Amino acid sequence: MGRYIDDILQPGEKVLYSSNLHWVIYARAIAAWIAAVVLLVLTRTTLNENLVLFLLASAAIVALAGLYWFVIAWFRRWTTETDVTNLRVVHKTGFITRETFEISLDKVASVSVNQSIMGRILNYGDVLIENMGNDAQSIETIASPLAFRSNITAR
Repeated sequence: MGRYIDDILQPGEKVLYSSNLHWVIYARAIAAWIAAVVLLVLTRTTLNENLVLFLLASAAIVALAGLYWFVIAWFRRWTTETDVTNLRVVHKTGFITRETFEISLDKVASVSVNQSIMGRILNYGDVLIENMGNDAQSIETIASPLAFRSNITAR
C-alpha cells in the first residue's frame, strides 16, 4: 500500500515535510505490559497457591489488554499521514473509511501548537490549523509539532 500523499500530488507539487503520530500513543500498552511484569514478579514472592494463580491470571489478562491497545495504537499510527507540500497541508486518517482534510497554504490564517510538559519533553503536541474562513482543523499527538508548524508558516 502506497502513501496517500503520493497518490494525490499535483504536477509540480513537492512534499516538504512529513510527520506522524508520536510514539506516546503506545503509552497505555506500555503501562499494561509493565503492570503484567509486576504481577508476574509478585507470583515469585508468595507461597499461597491461590494467590499465585490469581496473579498469573491477572498478568495474562493485563498482558492481553496491553496487546490489544498496542495493535489499536499501531494501526492508528500506520493509517495516519500528515504532510506539508509546497501548495497545501494534507492530513489523512483511516484505512477502510478515510477522513482527510487539505488546506491550501495560501488559506492558512494561523497555526497553533499546544504542548503539555510531557509533550515538550518528548516533543509531541496538538496542532490547530485555522484557515481564512474561520474554520479550524486539529491534529492531535503529532510528533515534532514545532517543526511541522515551521514548515507551514515558512514560505
